[in-house]
Amino acid sequence: MAYEYYIGMMSGTSMDSIDVVLCGLDETSCKLLASYEHPFPTILKDEIITTIQDNVPIQTIGALDHRLGLLFSEAVNTFIDKKEINREDIVAIGSHGQTLWHEPLGNTPFTMQLGDPNIIVAKTGLKVVANFRHKDMAFGGSGAPLAPAFHQFLFDKSSTMCIVNIGGIANITVLGEQLLGYDIGPGNMLMDAWIQEHQDQRYDENGVWSKNGSVNYTLLDMMMADSYFAQPYPKSTGREKFNIAWLNKHISTQYPVPNAIDIQRTLLELTAQSISNEVLKFSPDMLLLSGGGANNIFLIERIATLMPNIQVSIIEQRDWIEGMMMAWLAYKRIHEVPINLKEVTGAKENTILGIVYI
Repeated sequence: MAYEYYIGMMSGTSMDSIDVVLCGLDETSCKLLASYEHPFPTILKDEIITTIQDNVPIQTIGALDHRLGLLFSEAVNTFIDKKEINREDIVAIGSHGQTLWHEPLGNTPFTMQLGDPNIIVAKTGLKVVANFRHKDMAFGGSGAPLAPAFHQFLFDKSSTMCIVNIGGIANITVLGEQLLGYDIGPGNMLMDAWIQEHQDQRYDENGVWSKNGSVNYTLLDMMMADSYFAQPYPKSTGREKFNIAWLNKHISTQYPVPNAIDIQRTLLELTAQSISNEVLKFSPDMLLLSGGGANNIFLIERIATLMPNIQVSIIEQRDWIEGMMMAWLAYKRIHEVPINLKEVTGAKENTILGIVYI
């Protein structure tokens, strides 16, 4: 069977960039053909974070939806021009959108991703598939994470394996007799926010700043005591839960207040320990890591040290896996194939995910 060509686009919780990929897809494979990282404007990122943390008018949310639609369109068009891609070869774009709020629990669960797909259609001339979480939630699921179904498609399932994507939020997939997956907790998000505030850097490259600090175990224990970590799966979370206000609340109880560099080191340990705690529950033969956090050398060292009996490896395409997932989800939607997620999200049934915009 000949490949069909899809563009996948992912803007994660960290908002450090927009990942755009071109994939060749058929029923059994997803081949990465080209990739591109589009800048995410700092001013826009700050406005989104403020919108999440503060009460804002509906007009502000609507304006952000429009502006993100324009930004995602710009990312796709720049990618196509740079890579000299023939638009007529593209079946569709899979766009996750920028998550503003994700609340899967309570009497009125909902999720909100911004970046108007209609604008992307209008500005790129291409079909767009978006809004992948909503139908799973309509069937009683948590709507996230979506990655486990793609991991099951992509990787060898002959042995027990865990895959952890360390984005803004870290999420885990367990491949074995049963497909499992859920959000672990903070990945890069708190570390990035803290170093941005205190060192004016987007992220702590290779964990160099963190490595020079010391773990404040009192602060670490307080953060690890958050009820989310003890909550059974299925579960998912995001910036609406783990944010700088959450961190500052814990810091404010400390006297004397820890040094900024020690807080950075403690945040890295929070990510490493929360990941290792979950992986060790399943005693896998191997742990595969992806996402931006897989580029943090010190973080990977800490994770490996905490799990000495588990082989820890980094996925070669670690920076593009989630973009590839969006291309794959678009392929599945166009072909009206249900996604195997009910064991992951708790939905009543597997269902076709996404809305097609033309």
